[in-house]
Amino acid sequence: MSSCGPKMRMDPVLHRDKKPSWIKVRLPSNPVFWSTKSLITDLKLVTVCEEAQCPNRWECWSQGTATFMIAGEKCTRACGFCAVKTARPDALEADEPQRVAEATQRLNLRHVVITAVARDDLRDGGAEHFKQTIEAVRAANPSIIIEVLVPDFNDRDWALQMVMDARPHIFNHNIETVERLTPLVRSRAQYQRSLSVLKKAKAMVDGKVATKSGIMLGLGERRDEILRAMDDLREHDVTVLTLGQYLRPTPKHLPVVEYIEPATFDEYREIALQKGFRHVASGPLVRSSYHAADFRPELDVLEAIEADVRATKGLEVGPEHLRLPKLKSGLVSGLN
Repeated sequence: MSSCGPKMRMDPVLHRDKKPSWIKVRLPSNPVFWSTKSLITDLKLVTVCEEAQCPNRWECWSQGTATFMIAGEKCTRACGFCAVKTARPDALEADEPQRVAEATQRLNLRHVVITAVARDDLRDGGAEHFKQTIEAVRAANPSIIIEVLVPDFNDRDWALQMVMDARPHIFNHNIETVERLTPLVRSRAQYQRSLSVLKKAKAMVDGKVATKSGIMLGLGERRDEILRAMDDLREHDVTVLTLGQYLRPTPKHLPVVEYIEPATFDEYREIALQKGFRHVASGPLVRSSYHAADFRPELDVLEAIEADVRATKGLEVGPEHLRLPKLKSGLVSGLN
């Protein structure tokens, strides 16, 4: 599955079909869910919530939030865990950044997450499209916190620099799993390369960005490997971590080897906080963007971005204009 590292296979008989009682998804009953869905359809936008079959989309959409997936819904990679379609991508849509910006206004968002499929067919991996979307969103909604969840851009520093020049508040790139399982789980990705991307992104803006990564559990990883991955992320200056249960999208995807109990997720959250992560969301249904607005970047990050944006765009986006999130109990710990 991966062009990097040893060839690996996972026995499909390992899959546990019966989900435990704590894996429960609420169906939509809030009318806000349907208005959010209608708006996304009206603006012809793609969300990772639908494309990746996120179990939390009913909850998030009912709160009027969504994670926008730009650059199309066809990915050039074929990761063993991901429900997004692998195919030859379509051309980029020039007006998509403006449509995303309009959606943030109409949804009155205080925090937006912008992600994308891997676009290995493009020389810049879609970096310029990310930059245009960030800039359009900020122009339309200057008070918004902007989080990006990006591919690795094939480790091209100049492409990564494009994204960082647009000054997102939060830079997210998921390592997805432990180092040993990376060749099996992640198509064409490399564990050490992902760590390098996270560290370089922060260095490109002199540390004035919050960096974030996520790990799926239940693919056969060991406890010591999870702790090692936490240490690796901290060594690469990552301060925000998400831990969630891997759920198999279809029978063609990797099997679920283990369903992790909620108490174990709680334990991992406490360990991660002790290791120095500022914010940890850990639970069976946690995903990279789940309750993303619960985390607020450090004041020096907000002030640095304000200064840069004011100098280049003339926009006022000072920390006093950025609305504080309401914290959710049970998911967030360690905020100063």
